[in-house]
Amino acid sequence: MGRRVHTVNSETDTLDRASRRTALQKGQQTRAAILDAALGLASQMGLEGLSIGALAEVTQMSKSGVFAHFGSREELQISVIREYHARFEEEVFYPAMREARGLPRLRSLFERWVKRVSVELDSGCIYISGAVEFDDRPGPVRDALASMVQAWHRALARSIQLAVEEGHLAPDTDATQMLFEMHGLILALHHDARFLRLPGALARAQRAFEHLLSHYVTSMPGRAPARRR
Repeated sequence: MGRRVHTVNSETDTLDRASRRTALQKGQQTRAAILDAALGLASQMGLEGLSIGALAEVTQMSKSGVFAHFGSREELQISVIREYHARFEEEVFYPAMREARGLPRLRSLFERWVKRVSVELDSGCIYISGAVEFDDRPGPVRDALASMVQAWHRALARSIQLAVEEGHLAPDTDATQMLFEMHGLILALHHDARFLRLPGALARAQRAFEHLLSHYVTSMPGRAPARRR
């Protein structure tokens, strides 16, 4: 009898654990679906356009159901920023890390960054639109956004420094200055392609990057060393 009770209890515990795992997985899937919808809304309407109510309408959930996953509008906005950053890394940073250290990796980072911007022409870049929305609004949302952008900038600066160490860029290359110039090209591309709808903006951005490299590079395949200005 005692053995039978022990067996029944063990089976019940197993079922309870399985049920909890299923509930947890379902909750994670629901949260991921809400985040995906929120990212779409933020891309179209900006982070300030996000609200529990708007998201509940889009996902056809109750407000309380959405609220249960995030707790507040601020937490929702921060979660969207983190999700955007994670996707940015998956599309831009990690693939480029498979390239050889130095100029090949740095070039890949920029080219993938440009490709990302080209995909976002109809929706907008949360890094850029968020900076406009929160540049003068201190608080946790601004802090989260700035932290993500700064993490990306540190990765770029590190790649520039590695290119110097590999001998692909001149020893006196100022990584901070070069990063500033690369970021400036992306901002110009976003402005001309998304706002002005100017044809050829993507190609101009690529040519501008090659021109930028010619100032810093020590040598490139198939060409003589560039003269420093």
